[in-house]
Amino acid sequence: MWTRTIEGRVLTFHLAGINNQNFLMRDQETGSYWQQISGLAVSGPLRGKQLTLVHSDELTFGLWKREQPGGTVLKPVAQFSHDYEDKDWDVKMAKVRTVIDFPGSGLPPRELILGVKQWGAKDGAAARAFPISLILAEKLVQDRAGAKPVLFVVGPDNKSIRAFEAATPGAAPPDFYRDTQSRDPEHALFRDSGGNTWNFEGCATTGPAQGTCLKPVYIIKDYWFDWRNYNPKTTIYRK
Repeated sequence: MWTRTIEGRVLTFHLAGINNQNFLMRDQETGSYWQQISGLAVSGPLRGKQLTLVHSDELTFGLWKREQPGGTVLKPVAQFSHDYEDKDWDVKMAKVRTVIDFPGSGLPPRELILGVKQWGAKDGAAARAFPISLILAEKLVQDRAGAKPVLFVVGPDNKSIRAFEAATPGAAPPDFYRDTQSRDPEHALFRDSGGNTWNFEGCATTGPAQGTCLKPVYIIKDYWFDWRNYNPKTTIYRK
């Protein structure tokens, strides 16, 4: 997700075309074209301008609703309901051939990943891809994306994922690990070597860091082939 504001101006975007199975957006205010995966204006009056990434989590609706009981949901527009994809769209797309592939990478082209990068770095330098299947299997992944220590945590529903900077305020990055014996995973989902317990919102519930929260990491969910195409220097997290 990207903000719609550039230099104080709110833009309105429309689908303009497809480039290597990644769509191009065109804003109606200036006629500039933007790449979906990068949020970068690739042609037009705003060429070279960069949209700002919006933080998002990979949550199930059930968990999100528990956390945000007053939250609202974007409702489909009834008159265009016939144009929406079926609920199993992702299952069907997993079998569709891609126009580009990177067979030497060891990942299938449509492997779903969570990408972390240093925005603005040339050619996706310091970018790293984390296969969602591995994160779900391991429950907690502590790693680095360039110089940034990152932590992926699977929620108490074993389906939702959040990403944080793996560092506590004013201290060296501790070792984090899943609390498999927790009787209260809603409030004590994982621990660290500093004696703290943490919930799925990334906040310490007990220990010296109690009351502080880990800084969220901005992630992009994407197919591997697409992420690799626009981040040629990316690395891959492997078990």
